Amino acid sequence: MRILFLTPYPRDSAPSQRFRFEHYYPYLERKNIVYHIEPFLDQRAWDVLYQKGKWLQKGLAILRGFLRRAMCLFRLHHYDYVFIHREASPLGPPVFEWLIAKAFKKKYIYDFDDAIWLPNASDANRFISSLKWYHKTSSVCRWAHTVSAGNDFLAAYARRFNPQVTVIPTVVNTETVYKHLKNQRTDEIVIGWTGTHSTIRFLEPLIPMLLRLCRSLRAKLLVIADRRPDIEDENFEFVKWNKATEAEDVLRMNIGIMPLADDDWSRGKCGFKAIQYMALGIPAVASPVGVNTQIIDHGINGYLCRTEEEWEHAIRTLAGDASLREKAGIAAREKICAKYSVHAWADSFIALFTQAEKL
Repeated sequence: MRILFLTPYPRDSAPSQRFRFEHYYPYLERKNIVYHIEPFLDQRAWDVLYQKGKWLQKGLAILRGFLRRAMCLFRLHHYDYVFIHREASPLGPPVFEWLIAKAFKKKYIYDFDDAIWLPNASDANRFISSLKWYHKTSSVCRWAHTVSAGNDFLAAYARRFNPQVTVIPTVVNTETVYKHLKNQRTDEIVIGWTGTHSTIRFLEPLIPMLLRLCRSLRAKLLVIADRRPDIEDENFEFVKWNKATEAEDVLRMNIGIMPLADDDWSRGKCGFKAIQYMALGIPAVASPVGVNTQIIDHGINGYLCRTEEEWEHAIRTLAGDASLREKAGIAAREKICAKYSVHAWADSFIALFTQAEKL
């Protein structure tokens, strides 16, 4: 079997790719499945994508991407299946998806992990939001042979257009990268959050309370992100996200937090922050939105909080009891290993292609 992966970004760069499907590549190789990866954006484009300005470089990158996609069409006959993550091209209508499915009669598996039919763009690229063609997601789902959705909310959307939908969550490798268990017997309590500049807006409403809590508990608020937030406090520490050390950096936390807004965009999220924390034996405190309510068992491996008072109570409870953090952390890691690990979902991912042969 030969599979062509059409991805938005270069290999081993974007979290959505690394934790959705790239860690399954070795499993494909063990099954003697041959695959080829064609990113829309090359490494030069990825390096400037989220920088402000640099419109010439970004424009040229988009043109190079469209040229690569066009060239891919002439190589489709080499492959049995095409795997499309999020979209074949970031701008404009779903021309390539239509050509692959209708003109070249190739089966494609469509994978998505966000409510990408809803308008959402980073501040650095907001001016091109009108060119994104968000409503194309329904057509891309309709033409797909199979849809792989990151959670039940996304799957329900996809099933409006295609009955062949499988839920495959975003997962971590608990045997190699996320393999350690947090030592909760530490002198300092660290309350941590990890994410990107585009999601830090969910954290911002809680920052005054968190800093006040840190002063009271003599704890530290740790933020791991690609860009430093506008926070100045002696109890605050920023660590720039680094792919090589992401697990070790998260392991500094005693408590991991994941606030979200209660809206459709958040319901489309796949709970990855909570999964990261819990895989390392770190209890998660999160908003009871979307898949978070499936990942976190309230009072067992973490807490689900709506109000600021609930957030403060949960964090105080965990911060004040190392034994409770240990017990919750062990339960958290067991849950992730069983239900949100690469090992648990590798067969389901491979079945996207092997079962497609029978349909």
